[in-house]
Amino acid sequence: MMHYYGMGYGMTLGWIFQIVILVLFFLVIWWIIKGNKFGFHSDESALDILKKRLANGEISQKEYEKLKKEIE
Repeated sequence: MMHYYGMGYGMTLGWIFQIVILVLFFLVIWWIIKGNKFGFHSDESALDILKKRLANGEISQKEYEKLKKEIE
């Protein structure tokens, strides 16, 4: 019975796995440096957000006017 103890699929998959991990690591670093779009920091003013909420129907015109006065 012959057994092959060389670089097989396990070693190849190991290298592929390491490359994927490195790529993911650099993508996460880039994402942190570049800034994400999930609200940690935003270029929108409070009034812009309020206008979007009104346009999306999340708040009524009355609520919009009340909140607008509080912002200004």
